[in-house]
Amino acid sequence: MTLFDGTEEHPPSKVLRYIITTLVFVILVVLFCMYLLRYHKEETTVKHFLTTVAAGNFEKAYELWKPAPSFSFKDFMEDWGPNSYYGPVKSFHMESAQEIKHGAESPSGVVVTVEVSPYDTFPSPGDVAKESKIKEVRLWVQFNDQSLGYPP
Repeated sequence: MTLFDGTEEHPPSKVLRYIITTLVFVILVVLFCMYLLRYHKEETTVKHFLTTVAAGNFEKAYELWKPAPSFSFKDFMEDWGPNSYYGPVKSFHMESAQEIKHGAESPSGVVVTVEVSPYDTFPSPGDVAKESKIKEVRLWVQFNDQSLGYPP
């Protein structure tokens, strides 16, 4: 046997490395999507509520609100009716959603911040006259029953 004679060596296979890299990438993409969609259900609840208010169907909007017995339809109309503090609501723009913890308890809901406008189309940035009519609303959405309210 000489120096140039010997067993044939193959380079190590890269298949395992490719599989691991692909799995890590897929896991990161899934985690990122879960992070982006973590409050999707609550945001959809708020969109459905505000679309109902903008359509003028206040009875249905009051049902979606799922109010406590102390919050009457009259109180609801003072907040959301056509001549109310937030009204008339014709268009809206979702700003953010944020989980708020109550002391040591686990969070029971999300605060969704929304801008409401009395115009049929939401004003574009820079339209100072219309932007002055926009009001910011913070709505509390319970995790367990998707009921709406104002933040505690």
